[in-house]
Formats: sequence, structure tokens, C-alpha cells
Amino acid sequence: MDVLSRTDALFFSQTGMDPASVGRVVDTALGAGDDGELFLEHRLSESFLWDDGRLKSASFDASQGFGLRSVVGETTGYAFSVDLSEAALCRAADTVRAVQSGHSGTMGLAPTGEAPTLYVADNPLLSKTFEEKVALLQEIDAYVRAREPKVKQVSVSMAASWQAIQILRTDGWRAADIRPLVRLNVSVVTQSGDRMESGTSGGGGRESLDRLFNPIFWKGLSNEALRKALVNLESVEAPVGEMTVVLGPGWPAVLLHEAIGHGLEGDFNRKKTSAFSSLMGQKIAVDDVTIVDDGTLPKKRGSLTIDDEGTPSQCTTLIENGRLVGYMQDRMNARLTGSVSTGNGRRESFACSPYPRMTNTLMRPGPHNRDEIIASVDRGIYACDFGGGQVDITSGKFVFSANEAYEINKGKIGRPLKGASLVGTGFEVLTRISMIGDDTALDGGVGTCGKNGQSVPCGVGQPTLRLERMTVGGRGS
Repeated sequence: MDVLSRTDALFFSQTGMDPASVGRVVDTALGAGDDGELFLEHRLSESFLWDDGRLKSASFDASQGFGLRSVVGETTGYAFSVDLSEAALCRAADTVRAVQSGHSGTMGLAPTGEAPTLYVADNPLLSKTFEEKVALLQEIDAYVRAREPKVKQVSVSMAASWQAIQILRTDGWRAADIRPLVRLNVSVVTQSGDRMESGTSGGGGRESLDRLFNPIFWKGLSNEALRKALVNLESVEAPVGEMTVVLGPGWPAVLLHEAIGHGLEGDFNRKKTSAFSSLMGQKIAVDDVTIVDDGTLPKKRGSLTIDDEGTPSQCTTLIENGRLVGYMQDRMNARLTGSVSTGNGRRESFACSPYPRMTNTLMRPGPHNRDEIIASVDRGIYACDFGGGQVDITSGKFVFSANEAYEINKGKIGRPLKGASLVGTGFEVLTRISMIGDDTALDGGVGTCGKNGQSVPCGVGQPTLRLERMTVGGRGS
């Protein structure tokens, strides 16, 4: 059974709604607008938390509903309901038509192009029993504690979801997707004397739970979380001041995601509130910098067969050889700026309107290897894992804290550091890159992006980078 037929069973056979009647309501509701769609969603999700040697929580949630959107110019009429019925849909249609008063628009052309096959449609929640899931968490806890006597605390969380969507536009156009998502996180606290430090590691993607249950996978996460916690027990206060910074591959690209990626989303640039809004076509980075947003990577957390407006995912080049060449667009912002959607229209759920959002944002590899980059630094820091941060989209200013960092002395990695933070702007990051590694990697599958109160899964990636004259904050000297 194809994806469209499977979602028909959820949204029509099981609800009693008639596809032809629903199509007529959509035609009536949206016909005088410039754009819009009916978004149907069915979602199952569960999560488990093992903490303090016991199962601390286990939850399951099932939700479904629709969101009906009509767009006129840059004005949006939106109505949603958890009641999947034609009566509720008709009431929503009356609401969204209000924005069309006095307007006789021409509905934008429907999305075109072939959607890639990126993940299986199987429900990961059904692939293992409740008892098997709890047993895995318990096994991970026992494994970590047996490896190291300094382990004080172990926390393990596992989450899975299964989202089925169908998108309907006027004239009978339809598209559907079924999206699995799984994630496993391990957090370890170690103690030496009076000092306690922590380390975390996680991973997942759009796949079944089988990968999470593979001992090679969960032992790898466990070993990495334990390693970080032990390293942090030996850390010293980070130095402060302006210095060379080397960013590790993979997850440290969360800095690029926040400091640069959001600034390249179409709505911020249309409204001229992004620091990049007047720079299209200009040189904004060194020649070797190429950054893309790629929603077509198989099984990755941020990947989508189609976005939440029905546009097939694609790989969008944002910066090419140092020059700004593209923005990430949803349908509305693309129409208002005379461009086309890049498949980046995303929403958290049926209760939310879509906005241009990142999928998997990554920097392409360069000509240098990691050892060569480290050896080139006389004095600086190597940051290979980041925690939280704050960014101002308008100015591009950011502050990010490093969860794992080391000093670099005369081309060699030295003592681990704690309390290190990077302060700067997105422009500084781009213009101060002096060496780019050949080791581009994506994060393990843990990213979540927040915007306008909505959260969506995403991915980030980059190679090892050398940054010149970056401001490092900390409590050291």
C-alpha cells in the first residue's frame, strides 16, 4: 500500500469523512486566496526516562487534527481542530475565508517535482514491546556503572514518534508523507572527591528502533557519555580573550545553525530583519566556504520527503565559494519575493502555520585534515561539543557555551577546559574561517530547532574549522 493510500485510511476510512466532499470544502475555502492548504495529521509518540536506577517516567500520546490555511498577500487566515469531521472543517472554512474579503486572487500553482524516498513508513513504536524498551534502558544503566567506579548517576531517555500527514489543495491536488523518528540519549555523572561532572551523548534519526537496540550503537553512546564525564573531571578553567578557535566536526555546527542559518531563512530576509537581508550575491565568507540546507539525506533527523506544504525536499545551496546565493523559502515568502519554495515550509503540528525552517544544514568539506589544522595553532582552544547559546537574528550576535573543549599549545591539544564560551557574530564566523577540514560530519541525530514558539527536528554538520581572532569568554585568565 502506498503512502497516500495509507493516509487515506487514517483520515477518511477511520473518520467517515468523504474525500470528494472534503475536496469541495477546500475549493470553496481557498478559491479566492493566493495560496493555502488543508493539513491533516495523525501522530503517535512515546518516551521513557530511566533515572536514579529505576524507570522514572513512561508516556504515550496519540493526537490527530487538521489545520486549514488561506493566504492573501502576506495575511494568513488559519483555523485548526482536533475534530476530524466535515462539520468542523466547514466551520474552519468560514473562519479562513474572512481574510479573502474583497479579494479575488489566483491560487498559486501546486508544488511539482518527484519526492525522494528517504525513510520507511513503518511505525517504530510497534517494533518493540514495552518490556523490551524498559529492559534496554536498564541494561544501559548497568553497562555504564560496571565500566567505571567513578560513575555517580546514569540517566537514559528514549523517544519515538510516528507522524502521518496528508496535504490537500484546490482542484484535487494531494500529497502525503509518513515520518518515523527515534532518539536515544545517555547522560552520565562522575565523581572524584567533592567534584562531580557530567557528560552526554545521543543519536537517532528517521528509522526504526532496531538501530537503538543494536549493542554497537547504544554502547557507543554510553562510552562517549562516560568519556566526556571523565574528561570533564580533569578540566581547568578556560582562558579568556581573543584567540584562535578550532571547532570540531559534526555537532559544533549548531553554532552555524543559530548564528548563520536562521539569518538565511526567507521570512527574516523579506522583512529586512536579518543581518544578511541586503547581501544576496555578495561575498560574505572566504572562498572555501560552501553551506547547504539538505532535506534529502536518507534517514537523517531533519530530512523530509515533502515539507509541510507539500513541496518535495531538495538540497539548497545558501553560500557557495564564500558568496551568498540563496535563502530557505516556504511558499508564501517565495511568492512575495518572486522566488520559488525550496521545500523548507515546516510546522510543528496541525495547530501551527508553516514558516521557512532549516532541515539538515551543513558546511561542505575543505582541503585540510584535522591534524594539520590543530598543528597550525600556536595558542588557542579546540571546542568539539556545544551546549546552549543565544543569538540575535537582526545583529547576528551570539554567545555559545562549550560542553567539551581543550587548550591548544604549540600545535598540540592540551588540558581539557571548562566554562569556555564563544562570543561573536555570524559575520565574524564566516570571515574568520582560515582553514576548513576534509572531515564533514553530521550530528548524531539529536537536533531540535525552535522558532516562533514551534519546535521541529533538524540536523547540523560541518568539518573541522579554524577560526581566527574569536572572543573566548570564561572565568580563567
